[in-house]
Amino acid sequence: MIPQRTLNHAIRCSGIGLHSGKKIQLVLHPADVDAGITFSRSDLDVTIPARAEYVTDTRLCTTIGRNDAHISTVEHLLSALSGLGIDNAHIEVNSAEVPVMDGSAAPFVFLIQCAGIREQSKAKKIMRILKRIEIEEGDKRCALYPASGFKVSYLLDYDHPLLRERAVSIDFAHQAYTREVSRARTFGFLHEIEALQKAGLALGGSLENAIVLDQYRVMNETGLRYDDECVRHKILDTVGDLSLAGLPIVGAFEGERTGHQMNHRLVTALLADENAWRIEELTIPKESAVTDGEASPIQA
Repeated sequence: MIPQRTLNHAIRCSGIGLHSGKKIQLVLHPADVDAGITFSRSDLDVTIPARAEYVTDTRLCTTIGRNDAHISTVEHLLSALSGLGIDNAHIEVNSAEVPVMDGSAAPFVFLIQCAGIREQSKAKKIMRILKRIEIEEGDKRCALYPASGFKVSYLLDYDHPLLRERAVSIDFAHQAYTREVSRARTFGFLHEIEALQKAGLALGGSLENAIVLDQYRVMNETGLRYDDECVRHKILDTVGDLSLAGLPIVGAFEGERTGHQMNHRLVTALLADENAWRIEELTIPKESAVTDGEASPIQA
């Protein structure tokens, strides 16, 4: 069988909150089989499952919540956990957001690798896509449809000379999440960031944790990590948002000009149609994904 995975031991870090600008403590803990991914607010003593029904906001980032407790900017950490095939983990934060780190998933990948990955005693469960589910809104579109593994394709199209009709497709059966996706940073436009900060948002945003573009160019002195880093970050976000289905997805995603809000609508539509998916235990691998030099159990 392909076993479920958790962390070998707990590990902690600290970082700045993108919106609050405050220092935040984060701890990743191992979890039992079939526990899934959960978050908790140590300052409020509340636990929030990382599932679509707990999403409370999708403006600027993905936020999950329960009662009056919320945790925002969960998508990068969820993306790292999914990309490394972690099924069960508990994440503890002492604030209302996950630290932004460098704006990518790479610091979380490093943290998980430092904690170590432990295989567990039960078979991994996956959600196999059985039919096409699609969401459209104006010129925005996203869809999930059957495929043998996990694939994400995205078309980015902004009115900016560096971001017009940029498309990337990643097949995780043959391309490593850590190498092809995890280092892609979030991005924003200078005028929008200035407006957000005047409104009391994005107070922790800087050239240290985001790609910032003016009207014509990238303002970061070190430039881009990938030629198409912005569209790869959209794929990074999508991997995190899709993980809120509650199980690794075996299927293909296509997105055009979409973001967290439409990703959430797509996952919600998928879960609402019980004929569109089937839960399976992976007992015999049919094909494997490449993640940092080893086979990932998220494929079948």
